[in-house]
This record gives sequence, C-alpha cells and structure tokens, in this order.
Amino acid sequence: MSRRPSSRYSEMPLRVTDSRMSLVNATPQSKDNVFGKLNIPKPQSSTSERRTSFFGKSAGGQRNSMFGSYGGPEKMKDPRPLHDKAFVQQCIKQLCEFLGDHGFPGTISVKALQSPSTKEFLKIFEFIYSLLDPTFQMPTSKVEEEIPRMLRDLGYLFPLSKSSMYSIGAPHTWPQALGALLWLIDAVKIFNSLRGQDLLFADFSDDFSELEEGVEYNKLFLDYCSKTYNKFMQGADTFEDEDTEYLSHLKRLYNVDEALLESQKEKHRVLIDELERMEKESHTDRLMGQRTEKLKLQTDLQKLQSYRTHMESFKSHLEKKCAGLSEELEATDLQLEGLKQEQARLQHILVNQKFTPADIERINRERNELQQTVSSLSRSLEEAQQLVWNEEIDMLKTIQRAEVRLTEYHKLARMLKLIPQSAENACGHDFEIRTVSDYGPTTATQIRAQIQNPLKNMLLDVEEEFSSLANMKLSLEETVEQVKSNISEKVNDIKQLKEQIRRLDLQLEHDMQIAHEEEKWAADVDAAESHKKLLEKKVMDGYEEAEEQLKATQQQYHLVLQETKEESRMVANNLTHIYSAAANHLVIVEKLCNDQVKKMDKMSEIINEDQTVLQQLKEMIENFVARANNI
Repeated sequence: MSRRPSSRYSEMPLRVTDSRMSLVNATPQSKDNVFGKLNIPKPQSSTSERRTSFFGKSAGGQRNSMFGSYGGPEKMKDPRPLHDKAFVQQCIKQLCEFLGDHGFPGTISVKALQSPSTKEFLKIFEFIYSLLDPTFQMPTSKVEEEIPRMLRDLGYLFPLSKSSMYSIGAPHTWPQALGALLWLIDAVKIFNSLRGQDLLFADFSDDFSELEEGVEYNKLFLDYCSKTYNKFMQGADTFEDEDTEYLSHLKRLYNVDEALLESQKEKHRVLIDELERMEKESHTDRLMGQRTEKLKLQTDLQKLQSYRTHMESFKSHLEKKCAGLSEELEATDLQLEGLKQEQARLQHILVNQKFTPADIERINRERNELQQTVSSLSRSLEEAQQLVWNEEIDMLKTIQRAEVRLTEYHKLARMLKLIPQSAENACGHDFEIRTVSDYGPTTATQIRAQIQNPLKNMLLDVEEEFSSLANMKLSLEETVEQVKSNISEKVNDIKQLKEQIRRLDLQLEHDMQIAHEEEKWAADVDAAESHKKLLEKKVMDGYEEAEEQLKATQQQYHLVLQETKEESRMVANNLTHIYSAAANHLVIVEKLCNDQVKKMDKMSEIINEDQTVLQQLKEMIENFVARANNI
C-alpha cells in the first residue's frame, strides 16, 4: 500500500469545505484553492446506503475504509464538469499559465492545448511530474499503462482507461486527461507549500529526544489518532475539540511558557519601533528623493499618455483609410461584376444573331456615319453650352461685384447713421439703394439723383458747423493754456513746502528711533546671554542622557536578538525530531498493515487449497460408494 500525499485515508470527498485540519498531519492551505477557482459543484455521495468500517462494523451513516471490504475500492464518478466547454477553457488557461510560470521547455499556447497530440501530452506530464520528482524519466515502453498507474500511486481517485492514452486529443478523452493534469498541478502546489511550511512552538525542554521516544508522547499521539479516526469514520470532517485537547497536552508535556513568549515578542516589537524611529530621524532627506522620483514618474506618465493619444489618433486614421479602401474595393468589385454581366449579354446576342455578313457590314457603315453626325452635333452643342456658360459666369461675377460694393455702401451709411430713413443724420431722406428686383426698370441716373443731391446739401451744412466749432475750440484752448500755467506755478510752491515738512519729520523720527533702539539692544543682549547659558546647560545634559539611553537600548536589542536566534534554533531542532518520529511511526504502521494483508492473502490461499483437497476427497468417496453398490 502506497502512502497518499494527504492525511485522509477515505476515498469519500469532503462533505464540509473547511481550511481547519488536524494539527498532526495538517496540510498548508495556499491562497489559490485547488478547486475553488474553477467553481466545482459540491459532489454528491452515491454510496450512502451502507459503508464498511475498518473494524468490521457496518452502519448507514459511516464512511468506507480503505482497509476493509474485500471487494476493493469502489470507482468514483468525477464531480467536476469536464464536459462543460467553459470549464474546459478555464482549465486549459490555468494549465497554460502554470507551464509558462514554471519555465516549460517548449512553445505552448491555449490554441495548441485545445486538441494536443499524444507526444505533447507526454511532454507536459513529464515536466509536471519532474516538479515532484526531479529524477523522474518517462518510460520508453507501455506508456499507456504506466501513466494511469503513476496517477493511481499518487492517489488520483478517477481512473484513466488504457484506450484513452492512444487518442489523447479526442473530444471525449481530452477532458479526462486535462482533469488529471490539473490534479497533478494541485499536487505540485501542495508539495511546494509543504516544503516551505514552518510551524512555530515555544521553548521545549532539553530532554526532548527522551520525551519523543518515551511513553507519554506515543500515548498522546495514538489517543489523538484513534479519536479523530473514529469521528472521521462516523462522518465528521473537522476535529476542533480533539485539536485543542491535543495541543494543550503537548504544551503541558513540553513546558511551553506562553507568557514569556508574548513578553519577548512585545519587547522585540518595541525595540524595532524605536530603531525605526531613530533611523527616520537620522535620514530626513529621503522624502525629498522620493518626491523627485515621484515627479520623474509623473513626467514619464504624461509622456506615455501623450504617446498613447498620438498612437490612438494614428490608429483611427489608419482605420478610416482602411474603411475607405474597402469601400472602393467593393465598388470596383460591383463595377467588375456589371461589366462581366454586360459582356455575357453581348456575347449571348452575338451568338444568337441571324444577320448575314453583308447586313452586318452595312449596319456598321451606317453606325459609323451616325456616330460621326452625333459627334459633330455634340461638339456644336458643347461649344454653344460653353459660350452660354461663360456669359453666365461673367454676369454672375458682375452681379457679385455690384452686391459687394452695395454691401460696403450700406455698411458705411449705417456707420454714418444715414439709413434707415428715420436715422439720426438722414434728415428724412431715403439713402438706401435697393436691388434691381425692388426698383424694377430704374436707371442709375435716378438712383444718383436720389442720393447725391441730399448728400451735397448735408455736406455744406456740416462744413459750416465744423468751421464755427473750430473757432470756438481755438478760443477755449487759449483759455486752458493760461489756467494750466497758473496751476503749475502753485503746484511747484506746494511741492517745495511739502519737501521741507518731510525733511523735518524724517529728522525727528530718526532721532527717536536711535534712542529707542539703543535701549532695546541693551535689553536684548542681556536676555540673549542668559538664555544662551541656560540652553548650553540643557543641551549638554540632554545629549549625555540620550547617549546613555542609546547605548542601553543597543545592548538590550543585541541581547534579545541572540535569545531569539537561540530559541529559533531550538525550535527547528525540535521540529526535526517531531517530523522524523512521525515518519518512523507511519512507516511502522504501514509495514504492520502490509504484513496483515499478506497474512490474510496467505490464509485465503490455504483455505482455497483445502477446499480443492476436500472436493477431491468427496469425489473419491462417491466413486468408492458407487463401486460398492455395483458389487
């Protein structure tokens, strides 16, 4: 019988998912649960009517033991939805990520794992198995028999058939093989976590080896195993009470002082905090370096964002260009298709026509004459149309120039407040020039007479008013110049008086400030001298006290660090002895079980031989009785 990786000897799945296991054979729970990420439905037990115990009793609510029932282990149905496409894709992705993370020697992709060949499956199986056993080598013969056997030896509950190994990439066989690879990956993760497991106990006594091999330790271990196994056979999956009791017995047996351990931890934490505080005080320039690093990272982020925006715009431009080219290609394809249909139609007409060669020649000659006539007429029509077009263009340009000048005239008239007729400077005259459609057959002379005569009259009035205002302006400017000269003389006199007053104020303020500062300086000098002496005394006292505290703290820290290292070394030695004792005990139990099985096999062989001998004796007696009756 081979030892399984886990501590559960039952073939039945757990009915309660719980991370708390037995303290003796505890398996570390990794962050990625084995089946938690794949959303596996809870398996339903199909053999709950009658289960056989190792001790010979049978009950309706108990589990099957691996050591009982001569009929052999019952085949279990895989509860994972291996025929669900979404689940299979998730498994393939997980397998691909695992192979990539662990350095698979070869190119592997999700597409290649959809239907792999037998050779690729063997490479993947050999790589994953070598993570458990680095010395493993794939057998060269009967691989279809060796792989299912190795999986059974590792404890895989769901059998793989021999025929499925021949067509491993088939849709009906690949999901089962994929499930076996996922289970093997989970075994590798558990194995790696077991190698890095580190359990921590407190102080053990010096005579640990004597206690481990003594009666007390073996008695505690066997009592714990029997209690947990009995509860497990009755359907329990967690053993919290037994774990607590066993842990308390072990602490009592090995003299674990939890109060001392907690006090040492608290002392170590306080010293670490003090050391970090002193380091921070001695390195105050780290914040500036982190800020410059943050600014550099922010500038890099802005550059990356601008580059990303540029690339996105370039991508959108290329997409638009590609869409335009695709549209042009589709239009060209449609045009080509139309030309092909026209060619087919003309070819069909050519094949089915009933004209003679003379008729065809005559028709061609007439067609040429008609084409020449049509071409000459079309040229004449084009020349006439071109001439009309040129005349229309010239007329439109003239109309546009007139409209532009008319718009400028209206704009200038609105600025001068001449239009509309009720404007301020219009004086009741209508200066607005309407379009030809508004006037009808009105000539330019009428428009000029309507606008120029009122404008001339208005210009004369404006010139007369402007001359009178100019004369008034000159008289006012002379008066202003005389007033300004008087004001400037008075301003100069006021400035001279203000300057004399300011000089006298500055002289008085300077004299008073000098006297006040002399008094203040004398008082400040006395206070500074006294404060300086007091500070020098306090600084010297504080410096000496800080140096003494630092020395005492360093000595205490080194002492606690040495004690912690010594305790860690003792704990590691004790754990090594515990694991070796547990492994030896399990080997002895396994050997005893194997011996019992061998003895039972021998007894069954002897019983079979006795039955054959007894059958032969019965036949001989029957023959003898028959002969005696005949005589």
